[in-house]
Amino acid sequence: MNHRSTRVKPRLARAFALSFAAFAVTSVSYTVFPAPAEAQSYRFTNVVVEGNARVSSGTILSYAGISRGQSVSGGELNDAYQKVLGSGLFETVEFVPSGNTLVIKVTEFPVVSRISIEGNRKVSDDALMSVLTTKVRGVYSPSDAEADAANMTKMYEAKGQLVATVSPKIIRRSDNRVDVVFEVTEGKGVEIERLSFVGNRNYSDSRLRRVLETKQAGALRFIIGRDTYTEDRIQFDKQVLTDFYTSRGYIDFQVLNVAAEFSRERNAYFLTFNVREGQKYEFGNITVSSEIAEALEEDFAKVNKIRSGQTYSPLAVENSIDRMEALALKKGIDFLRVEPVVTRNQRSQTLDIEFKLTRGPRVFVERIDIEGNQTTLDRVVRQKFKVVEGDPFNPRQIRASAERIRALGFFSNADVETRQGSAPDQMIVDVNVTEKPTGSFTFGGNYSVSDGANLIASFSEANFLGRGQSLSFSLTTDIDDGSLSFNFVEPAFLGRDVAFGFSAGLGTSQPGYAEYNIERAYVSPRLTFPVSEHGSLTLNYRAEMARITDDDDYSDGDVTYYAQQIQDDIAADWETTSSVGYSYSYDTRRSGLSSNSGILFKFGQDFAGPVGGDISYTKTSFELTGRTKVWNEEITLMATLEGGILDAGDDSSLTNRYFNSSSIIRGFETGGIGPRSTDNDAALGGNYYAVARLDAQFPLGLPEEYGLSGGLFFDYGSVWGLDDTDDIYSGSDDLHWRSVIGASVFWTTPLGPLRFNFSKALQKEEYDEEQTFDLTISTSF
Repeated sequence: MNHRSTRVKPRLARAFALSFAAFAVTSVSYTVFPAPAEAQSYRFTNVVVEGNARVSSGTILSYAGISRGQSVSGGELNDAYQKVLGSGLFETVEFVPSGNTLVIKVTEFPVVSRISIEGNRKVSDDALMSVLTTKVRGVYSPSDAEADAANMTKMYEAKGQLVATVSPKIIRRSDNRVDVVFEVTEGKGVEIERLSFVGNRNYSDSRLRRVLETKQAGALRFIIGRDTYTEDRIQFDKQVLTDFYTSRGYIDFQVLNVAAEFSRERNAYFLTFNVREGQKYEFGNITVSSEIAEALEEDFAKVNKIRSGQTYSPLAVENSIDRMEALALKKGIDFLRVEPVVTRNQRSQTLDIEFKLTRGPRVFVERIDIEGNQTTLDRVVRQKFKVVEGDPFNPRQIRASAERIRALGFFSNADVETRQGSAPDQMIVDVNVTEKPTGSFTFGGNYSVSDGANLIASFSEANFLGRGQSLSFSLTTDIDDGSLSFNFVEPAFLGRDVAFGFSAGLGTSQPGYAEYNIERAYVSPRLTFPVSEHGSLTLNYRAEMARITDDDDYSDGDVTYYAQQIQDDIAADWETTSSVGYSYSYDTRRSGLSSNSGILFKFGQDFAGPVGGDISYTKTSFELTGRTKVWNEEITLMATLEGGILDAGDDSSLTNRYFNSSSIIRGFETGGIGPRSTDNDAALGGNYYAVARLDAQFPLGLPEEYGLSGGLFFDYGSVWGLDDTDDIYSGSDDLHWRSVIGASVFWTTPLGPLRFNFSKALQKEEYDEEQTFDLTISTSF
C-alpha cells in the first residue's frame, strides 16, 4: 500500500499537557497580583468552541457544564475538561483561557470512509466483518477498533489459529476521513498431533476417538478443519464422552481432566482425556406407582418398554416418561408428572426404577417469545412445541421442544429458557436462535465403474423463504445421458404433523446393459404422516410418460439384434403410467450415541391401471434390515432381506421390470444377471427379485484420522421371471440363485465417502456378466 499508515494511539496525554500549560500561562498574564484566597477561582464572561463540525457547540458546553459568568475553581475546570474528553466524540481536546474568555478547541474523530481486511486467508472477509462494530460512514473510535481486533483474534482462536494477531491501522484522507485497515497475521494453526485416553478399560482409544468432534491431524489435515485445538470443542467433547458412556450404563463416568501439552517445537498439541469409567449397570425392577386416583398404575405400566436385564440408558427412561405423559393427555389428566426414582443395587449392579405419577403444580404457559430469527418464520419454530399458550406447563416438554428446534438444522445456536410470567402460575418460554446458511450450490462429478462419469449441478435450500420447506434442483449429464429433477417438501402441511412432498423430473438414459435409450418424464405428489412412535405411512401418486428409442449409433437394420420383445418396445410411442401406492416404514435405528442396534422394515405397493394410463401392473416391494455392533462396538454387523414382485400379466415392459444393480446383488454388472435375449444376450429384466445381504465393517488398525476401515460382505439372490417363456429367451427365465463374496475398503473423506469393492462370484450362470471391482466416488467442489 503506497499510503502512509499510522498505528492508532490517542494523543490524550500530550493534548492535556499542552492545554494545561496554556491555561497556566494565560492565567498568569491577567492575574499578576491575585489575592491569596482567590488564586484558584476563575470567572469567564465568554466561552468559545472551536474546531467542531458535526457536534454542536451547545452539546460540548453541556458536557463541560460551564456557564458564562460562572465562577469555577481549577479543579472544576479540570473536571470539565475530562468530561468533554470522556464523551468519546473527539480525538483531542484543549481548554485555552484567554482573558475572560475560555476557548475550547476540539478535533473531532474522523469519519470512516472504507474498511478493509488484509492478510486473511483461512477466515473470509464476510466472517470477520460480521464481528465489527466499526462501520463505514460512522465515527471512528480507537477503542472500538481495538475491540474489533480482539474479536477477530477470538474468531481465529475458535478455529485453532492460536498465534494469529490482528492490528488496526488508519490511513488519513482529506475532509477528516480515514480508511481503517485491519492487518491480519495468521501464522500456522496449532494441530492436535496425538489424541489419547487414560483410564478407559472397556472401550479402545480408537472407538472413543470416533465419538469426539476433535480429530487427530492426518493425511488430509489441509481440509479436515477439526484437527486444531479449540477450547470450546474440547468442552463439547467432554459432554459427548459423558453421554456416550451413560447411554451404555456407566452412570458414574467422569472426565477427570483434559491435559493439553505443547510439543517441543510448540506447533502441535498432545491431548489426553483422563477418564474414570466406573461400573456398568443394568435395569433391575421396573415399577409404577400413582398418587392420582384416575391414573391407574396398570394402564401406565403397559406403555413402559423397559425390561429388567437391559443395559441402563437415560434415553430409555426418557422415552418411557414421554409415553406415560402422552397417555395422561389422552386420558385428559392434566398436570400429571412422572418422576423416576432410581435405587442403586451395588452388589448386583442394577438400578431399580420407580415411575411415580404425581400431580404437578398448576402452572400454565403464558406465551412463547421467539427472538433472533431474521428469516425463519415464527410458526416454523412454534411447530416444534407440542404446547401452545394456555396449555399446562411441562418442563420436560419444553426441553424436548428445544431439542427438536436444534434438530431442524436452521440455527447455529438455539437457547430455550423459561421465566415467571405475569403471575406465579404463568410461565414465559423464551426462544433465542441464531440463524445459519441453509442453502447450497454444488457443482461436481460422480463416477461408478458400471455407469461411468457424470457431471452434477445441484441447488438445495433446507429453509425455503424461512418457511421450513426444503427445495432442491439437480442436473446430471454426460455425453449420452441427462436428467433434471425437482423436489419440494412441506414438513407441516396445513399446520399438522403431515409432510407433503412433490417430485418431478425428465431425462434420457442409456442403461449400461442395453443398446437403447429410455426417455422419461414424471410428476409425483405424496403425503407422509406418523402412525406410531417409530412407524410412518406414505401415500403417493405418480404420473409418468416413457418410451424406448433405438440408440443413435445403430441403424434400423441393427434392431434385428434384439428379441421381438425389444423390437416392439422400441417401435412403440410414448406410454403413460398412472399409479397410486403406499409404503409403510418402521425404523428403530438411531443416529446418535446409542446406535448399537436397530431394525428397518419397509413394505410398499404401487397400483397402475385403476386410475388411467396405458400400463397396468401391481408392484410390491419389501425390505428388512437389522444392524448391531459387537466386540465393544468395534465391529458393525448388518443383515438385509429384500425383494420385489411385478404382476403385470403379459404387459410387463423394459421400463418397469427389475434389473440387477449394485444395490441388489454386488459382484455383477448392472443388468448382468436375469433373463436375456437369445439374439445377443441383452438383459431383459425380470418380474421378481430377492436377495439376502450380510455385511461386516471393522477397523483396519490404521490411524483413525485417515478415515479408512474394512469390510466383508456376502450376497445371495437372483432376478428372474417373465410373462412369456417361448424360445426368444435363452432359458434363463427360471430361478437360478447367485452368491457372491467380497471385501470392501471404506474411506471417509471431507470430500465424501468412497467405497472400493472387490468381489468373487461363488455361484453364477455361464451367461452372467461378473464385475470383480467396483468404485463409487461422489465429490463436489
